[in-house]
Amino acid sequence: MSKPPLKLGIMGGTFNPIHQGHLVTAEFIRDKFKLDEVLFVPSGKPPHKGNDEIALPEHRWMMTVLATASNEYFSVSSIEIEREGNSYTRDTILQLKQIYGEKTECYFITGADAIAEISTWHKIEDLPQMTKFIAVSRPGYKLDTKKVDSRFQKCTFLVEVPALAISSTEIRKRIKKGQTIKYLLPEAVEKYIHKHSLYR
Repeated sequence: MSKPPLKLGIMGGTFNPIHQGHLVTAEFIRDKFKLDEVLFVPSGKPPHKGNDEIALPEHRWMMTVLATASNEYFSVSSIEIEREGNSYTRDTILQLKQIYGEKTECYFITGADAIAEISTWHKIEDLPQMTKFIAVSRPGYKLDTKKVDSRFQKCTFLVEVPALAISSTEIRKRIKKGQTIKYLLPEAVEKYIHKHSLYR
């Protein structure tokens, strides 16, 4: 009897820095969709973000490794960091299917606000055939599914996750002001940020 295809969650993001909201979201989605693995993919050069406040890719990768180490279902990939030029979702999914096998069922986990802008992404024509999308929103954020590009409506699941009130932007602001960030992110990541004087 042939094995069912691997169900792979792909959690892309800047992870600048990774925090408890990301981890709770990944575990919540893993459980809800019965995923075999959640792969965190820190972005190299995100095309949609200005790069002024982004920590070096190797720092963001290391923080993600530290944050996910205690969960046997979590792993981290450096494929976007190693890729030259801008990071595009389509290239990442094609590469992951080469690594994990063509039959792998991919679930791309992203923010509801990012899904609302999916029509601006690079080379999206065949993305609905390549992966399902899980659009995660924080409580109170209502995504109007009619505003999602019609090509993506059938392959997108909307999920509300309570822990998303934490944001990387808020954490960076707190660090600049010398305020505590304890319990907003894993202790190992907090220590790493202080050791390397990130976001000062």
